[in-house]
Amino acid sequence: MMISRRQEKDSASQGFGRRVTMIFSPGNEIFSCLGEYLVSAKRFAGVSRPCKGPGIPIRKSFSGAIAMKPMPFRVSVQLPVRVNVLLWLSFAVLACLTATPAKAPAQSAAGEPLEGPTKLLRFADISKDRVVFAYAGDLWIASREGGAARRLTSHVGDELFPKFSPDGKWIAFTGEYDGNPDVYVISAEGGEPKRLTFHPSNDIVLGWTPDGKNILFRSDRFSAPPSRYTKLFLVSPQGGTAKPLPVPRGDLTTFSPDGAKIAYLETAQEFRTWKRYRGGWSLPIAIYDLKKNSYEELPKTNGMDMFPMWHGNAIYFISDREGVMNLYSYDLGSKQTKKLTDYKEYDIKWPSLGPDAIVYENGGLLYEYNLTSGKTRNLPIVVRAEDIETRPEFKNAAQSIGSFSLSPSAARALMEARGNIFSVPAEHGSIRTLTAEHSGLHELNPAWSPDGKWIAYLSDKTGEFEIYTRPQMGGEETRITTDGGVYRYGPVWSPDSKKLLYWDKLHQLWYTGLEDKKPVFIDKSDYGDISDGSWAPDTLWITYSKPHRRGSSDVFLYSLGAKKITRVSAGFYDDNNPVFDSDGKYLYFISTRYFYPSVGQLDQRFNYYSTDGIFAVTLKADELSPFKPQSDEEKPAEEKKDEKKDDKKAADAKSGEHKSDEQKEEKKEEKKSEPVKPIQIDLDGISTRVAPVPVSPGILRALAARKDKFFYIATPQEARQFGTEDHKPKNVLHVYDVSKREDKVLLEGIDAYDLDKEGKKVIYKAGPVYGIVEATPGKAKAGEGKLNLDEMQVKIDPREEWREVFHEAWRVERDFYWDPNMTGHDWKKIGARYEALLPWVAHRSDLNYLIGEMIAELSTSHTYVGGGDQPTKPRVSVGMLGADFEPDGAYYRIAKIYPGENWNESTRSPLTEPGLKVKAGDYLIAVDGQEARSNQDVYAYFQGLAGKLVALKINNKSTPEGAWEITVKPTVSEAGVRYLDWIDANRHKVEEATGGRIGYMHVPDTSIPGIIAFDKQFTAQLDKDGMIVDERYNSGGQIPDFYTEKLRRELLSALAPREGKDVPWPPVAIYGPKVMIVNELAGSGGDAFPWFFHRQKIGPIVGTRTWGGLVGISRGIPLHDGGFVTAPEFAFWSTDNGGEWIVENHGVDPDYVVPQRPDLVVSGHDPQLEKAIELSKEALKSYKGLPSRPKYPVAKE
Repeated sequence: MMISRRQEKDSASQGFGRRVTMIFSPGNEIFSCLGEYLVSAKRFAGVSRPCKGPGIPIRKSFSGAIAMKPMPFRVSVQLPVRVNVLLWLSFAVLACLTATPAKAPAQSAAGEPLEGPTKLLRFADISKDRVVFAYAGDLWIASREGGAARRLTSHVGDELFPKFSPDGKWIAFTGEYDGNPDVYVISAEGGEPKRLTFHPSNDIVLGWTPDGKNILFRSDRFSAPPSRYTKLFLVSPQGGTAKPLPVPRGDLTTFSPDGAKIAYLETAQEFRTWKRYRGGWSLPIAIYDLKKNSYEELPKTNGMDMFPMWHGNAIYFISDREGVMNLYSYDLGSKQTKKLTDYKEYDIKWPSLGPDAIVYENGGLLYEYNLTSGKTRNLPIVVRAEDIETRPEFKNAAQSIGSFSLSPSAARALMEARGNIFSVPAEHGSIRTLTAEHSGLHELNPAWSPDGKWIAYLSDKTGEFEIYTRPQMGGEETRITTDGGVYRYGPVWSPDSKKLLYWDKLHQLWYTGLEDKKPVFIDKSDYGDISDGSWAPDTLWITYSKPHRRGSSDVFLYSLGAKKITRVSAGFYDDNNPVFDSDGKYLYFISTRYFYPSVGQLDQRFNYYSTDGIFAVTLKADELSPFKPQSDEEKPAEEKKDEKKDDKKAADAKSGEHKSDEQKEEKKEEKKSEPVKPIQIDLDGISTRVAPVPVSPGILRALAARKDKFFYIATPQEARQFGTEDHKPKNVLHVYDVSKREDKVLLEGIDAYDLDKEGKKVIYKAGPVYGIVEATPGKAKAGEGKLNLDEMQVKIDPREEWREVFHEAWRVERDFYWDPNMTGHDWKKIGARYEALLPWVAHRSDLNYLIGEMIAELSTSHTYVGGGDQPTKPRVSVGMLGADFEPDGAYYRIAKIYPGENWNESTRSPLTEPGLKVKAGDYLIAVDGQEARSNQDVYAYFQGLAGKLVALKINNKSTPEGAWEITVKPTVSEAGVRYLDWIDANRHKVEEATGGRIGYMHVPDTSIPGIIAFDKQFTAQLDKDGMIVDERYNSGGQIPDFYTEKLRRELLSALAPREGKDVPWPPVAIYGPKVMIVNELAGSGGDAFPWFFHRQKIGPIVGTRTWGGLVGISRGIPLHDGGFVTAPEFAFWSTDNGGEWIVENHGVDPDYVVPQRPDLVVSGHDPQLEKAIELSKEALKSYKGLPSRPKYPVAKE
């Protein structure tokens, strides 16, 4: 979920010594993620936010789309940036942890193999004599007696979820050979895998039918809303069309021995990093009779029951009903449940049924449970792999740059990437690595001292982030702070290069001297980070903005001598990003003081966009404003010059001509070394001495001042228009000349910048390009002065780096998790438990799994992990036509063509373009000259054709004779048109049942797509008396009070025009009954929406209990290799009943509990929608509607 708040300020340099956080699209900065979307069933998509002040390293963070059910593959998550306010360990021999988990090598320096069985063998399956499993993304096979394993696959993509055929001769699995998870089959003896499915959705192998004729898999293809649940399919090991099982939803599934029934979960969460989950998604295992279309649920406790396995007359499964996942059995005859294992520490993971045993993972090891004896034994398997992913290698770090800054003379730039700090030449010379090349350390946020001699940065070499300095040419480092223990930001140099300013996660602002190394506390906020501090030219004052109430900040001054804080701004506006001018006469800052309302076209509601302006404070009471009114006046004639003085000046000048360049430089240096005079600040009445700077109001940030000028970034208004295709806002860097009062554009299309000491040159980032150019308007443009980063090489030791990432993840949760008591968990003990498995990590995906298991122990939502440096897997696109195909003879018949909205690419239906001669019932004969035979998956013919013009041969019969040709442009996805079709079907059902009086709308999330869908559907149905609001599968986003505000609008009056009908007021409202539908896959913002709906008494709620995830993420801390882990930073509580925590790990209970029974759904019913219709019709009986217009008034004589 996301919270709307005033944008954060980001990028560039304000006082010298700032560095710039990597910012990609800082225009996208109005949302904050409280809980991320819960969008894709198995995919991640991360986004980041830039920092608040110029160059302040809040660093790459993320919010946005994060999987409710993460993809079980190595997903390379890119972190483009979007500003959000939200909106991630211990050595085996250690008995406990101290401040942080100890750092130690995973193996000996000689690379000696670890002793004993190999751990982290995952997704195992078992036959009568062998075990197959995934290790480091590849498939291996071994004897059930243990010993050395043999590799089956070795592709760069993942091969996972292997399942033996009933005869043990074949293995079905999910592979990524073309970048997409599809079903493959391979001989158990090895050989070439055969691809069976080609649909662009994720196809996850679950097993085989008992007769071995088909492979069972789950896929989110055809689900509506898209990617919110999976369906079950069968495909022949010989290939052909995948056929759906007759259940509307299906996930973890097992067949009865005769193949007539399945025991299954409609939707599961085996990839969730959330242990002891108790929300609405905790569904019962059910039995579905495929022939009789009957449905029966197994007894359910308060725990999570998963992985049903049907053997004989019993169904085996795992459950955490007693806290830890253990193995249980349910006897179908006696109806009794029995606990079979009793693990106390690690969960059982990924159990799988064989002919006489169940294999599973626990604590990293594989175990076998014998179904006859009831005994468990360890499988001592050893994998002797080359572990190619663990080899140290040199990598270019240019794609991982986090922050950067410019040297005083602009000769070089500092860049932080992959935990190292680099000195990069502007043009000539080599790139230098300034900090130790050690993959087990994270050194970041480099800043160059104003005198050019030193580099300051943060490093976690002690296990905590401390501030260090070292000579700019390299050399011995000096530790400045020694009191780490919480996440820090900064540092920022003072102008005299003797002090450093920094702040921390506790919203505290500090400075320290390089000589005494004593931290001095300045201030603390109760509402957010103090993150934009800067120094006065004399180093005797510090200015900063401090969040002081909801969504606003004030500017403050701090006197180092008096240790006194003074508020500068009046406390009425949002004032931030303060900087001193170089002479110490003025203080500039950005403030939201311009209010020019804009009215929406769909609703008569006003909002404010271009509110920011730049303002100047005169620090001395008698100092005139630099923007005082000007007047042209006649000057008197000049007096006669003193010729003697002129002669003396000439003589002096002449004698100076013979001084050497060396002498001139000495004099220049003497001038430079003159002490800076203390500036004068008259504190009395300072808040009244504010004058506007004559620049256009807008979306402004990144203010920085130099001699007689200042710089800032303006983001165009279009940056706040979301939902458009290929939306790339262009940020504009301005320079304002104070003496000339001229505001000019310096660079366009940049993401961030920094300045040299004098403001003569600027370093910028524009997409992947970094460049240094003159800071003079008209002299350069983005793309010029490009820095050569080819030599930014760093040697990465994956094992060292993985240990570092693990420790970082542990610290992030410790420092940022919303409850300082970690909801009662012993976080040190938990860190030690999972760090014991760290030496066996052989791939970055293993590390994500291990971190995920650790953070899952917090038993809370919104703890996510993903990304990192993982192998690139090129993806072959598949073109989609927005149609259903059925094999009919030798070819495919077009069973249905889905109507779309062809003005929108995401909902375009290619076969409905005007003029195309094709209809449902026609046959697909050929694709680009290749016959489309029905013995192969129809989607195989469209590989690589998405977005391209394709020639199709169509016929009205299953033969090539008489076929005609049409040209179409397949889309990347047809999920949008299927979703529209589902919505339209529901709307027609409601309209038909209510005589057109009740409207229907589906709200997919509480972020941009959901906001668009809500307003689009709501305003189109204002003629309805009531509304059914369907928020099933709502994946969250922002806190959605903006939805309920519209839904609860009441009739205030009516307007009576002379012609036409009366207009109720407010006009954008539906005044009659409203009913909401919810289900277990509505979460985060999808939890808050029904909670608000109920709290505000808008109407009854129908369905099943929601997901139960209502804590929030406000920032993301990137890990050493670019991966991420999230820590929810706040939770929700209700002010009712004296205050109580709400929703988390429970969900929102409906007023009318209506399960979506699959047997009824298969029969054409939607029980939840039908109940909502029933309640709406009943409520209409008492709804009076808009009263009739009164009689016109008659004037009395």
